[in-house]
Amino acid sequence: MLSAAGLGADVPHGVQHGLSTRIKAIVDHAVAEYTTLNLPMLQTELDHQADRNRARSYRPGEGLEPEFEGLPLDPEPQPGAPFLFTISGLAEEADAGVPALPPLSDEAKAALRQEVGLADDYANMIGREVCTILLHHRLRIQAAISQYVEPQIEAMLEELTRSLDAPFDPNEPPTI
Repeated sequence: MLSAAGLGADVPHGVQHGLSTRIKAIVDHAVAEYTTLNLPMLQTELDHQADRNRARSYRPGEGLEPEFEGLPLDPEPQPGAPFLFTISGLAEEADAGVPALPPLSDEAKAALRQEVGLADDYANMIGREVCTILLHHRLRIQAAISQYVEPQIEAMLEELTRSLDAPFDPNEPPTI
């Protein structure tokens, strides 16, 4: 999708992540509608999982802005500096009291796998449609990056250049 939008490796990660998570939200919404209308077994399983999620008292990874979804909840541990607690650990403790999903028969598992496959196929189809649409907007996206993102990067680099100390005094002769 990023390639279809014309975003290469030279575009900052924040821009790439923000666009990709918003596009993912569009695809997810389309798949959710399709699932509701056409995949009753999968929808039932999703409803069970949603009930479990509502029963959890602590959900730190939910309700985040799209650009923060999927990012780690906790920082990388520092050697020799253990955490007293972690956000992920607190969430796991809260999950311990939530009842498990009801068991499925082998036939139900097979049917559910088939519905998941159909949902995946639909997601891929929507993803290809989004890529086609993005191709038509590629020049506008690149123009917006040039207009809004690149000046910010240039300003940050200029500030960085001004704030760095020169490693050598240009007026001092080199020592050999």
